[in-house]
Amino acid sequence: MNPIVPKPQRCAIYTRKSTEHNLDLEFNSLDAQREACEAYIKSQAHEGWRLVPDRYDDGGLSGASLDRAALQKLLADVGAGRITIVVVYKVDRLTRSLAAKLVELFDQHGVSFVSITQSFNTTSSMGRLTLNVLLSFAQFEREVIGERVRDKIAASKRKGLWVGGPVPLGYRCIDKKLVVVPEEAEVVRTIFTRYLELGSMGALLTELDRQGMRTKVNGRRDGGRSGGICFGVGSLAHLLKNRFYIGEVVYRGEVHRGEHEPILGRDLFEAVQAKRAANAVARHVRLRGAAAILTGRLFDDRGNRMSPTHANKLGVRYRYYVSQAILQNRKVEAGSIARVPAPEIETLVCEEIRRHLAAMGDGEPADCDLIERHVARVIVKPQALEVCLVPTGEASAQAEDHGLDYLASCHPPTTITLPWTAPSFAAVKGIVHAPCAKPAMKPESRDALLIAIAKARGWIDDISLGRIGSFAEIAKREGQGERHIRLLAPLAFLSPRIIAAIVDGTAPADLTVTGLAKALPYSWIEQEQRVGL
Repeated sequence: MNPIVPKPQRCAIYTRKSTEHNLDLEFNSLDAQREACEAYIKSQAHEGWRLVPDRYDDGGLSGASLDRAALQKLLADVGAGRITIVVVYKVDRLTRSLAAKLVELFDQHGVSFVSITQSFNTTSSMGRLTLNVLLSFAQFEREVIGERVRDKIAASKRKGLWVGGPVPLGYRCIDKKLVVVPEEAEVVRTIFTRYLELGSMGALLTELDRQGMRTKVNGRRDGGRSGGICFGVGSLAHLLKNRFYIGEVVYRGEVHRGEHEPILGRDLFEAVQAKRAANAVARHVRLRGAAAILTGRLFDDRGNRMSPTHANKLGVRYRYYVSQAILQNRKVEAGSIARVPAPEIETLVCEEIRRHLAAMGDGEPADCDLIERHVARVIVKPQALEVCLVPTGEASAQAEDHGLDYLASCHPPTTITLPWTAPSFAAVKGIVHAPCAKPAMKPESRDALLIAIAKARGWIDDISLGRIGSFAEIAKREGQGERHIRLLAPLAFLSPRIIAAIVDGTAPADLTVTGLAKALPYSWIEQEQRVGL
């Protein structure tokens, strides 16, 4: 009688190590896992088990995620039918997450799963129970390890120790300690000093680029290097607010004294923070009064912010939003749509948000408030606008408590997709206004008025709440004469209708701060008549 020949089984071995420690040894953990699995496969040769030549080894990668090169290659081969049995040393080498539905994927393609140190069969209900219990312990172990690591980092930060990560400009890591690099430290001092002198981020970026100053060069795990490029707004803003340069370590909102040597004096650092805060307030006032209501919220499909701009031709102003990649001469990095007409985009977004709110029974605020309250981000794509809404209610409260990452995992953001086709700029332009007999207020005049009104309100609040005792103290703080302060203070009681006209740009073009504040009537009706509304 002829013996029964078992059906050949193509076996693939998967190995993984969580850290890169000792991976450079001639015989490491991955080799030990593979050797044990090969021996097990040989012991099952009578069942037709045969090892495939391909290797599936992931070194230095966590089991919490499936984003691993060798694992993805293994899953691709499983889907292609090249593998019939997956062999691992332990279940947690494949995954430490119950959420990973790998066993279901294996079942769909008729693939068996074997752990050589844990006996179970996934084809039976008891085997599945055993697997889930093992995965539960694997996930528990991963979470406990994560808690220990976070606790160790927190304890080290409280002691002011350096715990790794990108080394800040001005320092070098030697024996796990940060030491000052004199040449780079001088660059840091220059950046802080020049910011106070120039007064704006844009002017500082231009100055740094002109002087050839570049970001810190750091090595990567793969042997490559990062950094050494021109400063951007984000990297420069992070540098200017980094308390590391005054010898402090910040962790989860708490500030601790660091063991490293500071580069800056506290007076210079605090002066820069005060200047940044003042610029932020002024910018907020400008944005609130700007006609471009999508400023800061509009992006192209490659993540570049789109900034408002305009052109004047034959007395007609055309408003647009243009990708920052174009404005910064990085055309190759621009999205598929680099310029859009502002009025059309703004009208389309506002109308859709109003329809959305009407369906939910909410009211209809003004366009500016509508965008600020409900729109988080608008992405311009060739055939559509993707509007991401601000979370409301419970989701918003959780976002404040836990951050956006937590919110995204628990409450996926609401997104509205609007069909839209980019118009030809030869045929359709972003017209703000046509020529008329009444001249329009200049943007710089409007900004000056709004800033003066905001300052006046702040001064009156300081006096009414007892934070400041007199106009003389305000004048000393602002570096202005007391007469100037007393002249502008009545602007705090300006008619809302006049403020709205200034914001909209419909106030008289010749209106100035001094002309408006001088001998300002107490009655709002008299104020409006005097202005000409």
